[in-house]
Amino acid sequence: MQHLQRAGGLKCMEVDHFRPKGKIRNHYNNFLPATRHCNGAKGQQWPTAARARQGVRLLNPTKEKDYGEHIFQDPKTHELVGVTTPGKYQIVVCDLNAAHFFERRERARLHDLLNRGGNVKSNFANVADTVATLRRQLAQMIPPIPAPSM
Repeated sequence: MQHLQRAGGLKCMEVDHFRPKGKIRNHYNNFLPATRHCNGAKGQQWPTAARARQGVRLLNPTKEKDYGEHIFQDPKTHELVGVTTPGKYQIVVCDLNAAHFFERRERARLHDLLNRGGNVKSNFANVADTVATLRRQLAQMIPPIPAPSM
């Protein structure tokens, strides 16, 4: 539920028609939760038959693993990177690297701060409490998306 709050809360979630047109449009299995941003970015987009023959398609998270196989997070830029044609298409169509998806960058900053080793200089009266608070905050964030194993 904490991840949902970071995505904008319930008021920013919508029901997306995975396949926007056709016979299955209003079939139960065609409905997916999506943020308002991603659903709006995707809109009615669906690859043409010619593009589909080239491997262009949207990833269906109810039927396949998307992150780690098709999409991973660049450890330096914290942007999502597609390693397959569907992964690249998903990132572009759903605008998954939009600036307001700040959590990936913030998660990496907290992780580095807490795990970089060495001396931490601080003006805080109780460094242990501050570190514990930061660790709790980091634990509530969406976990990193690992690069695919080669």
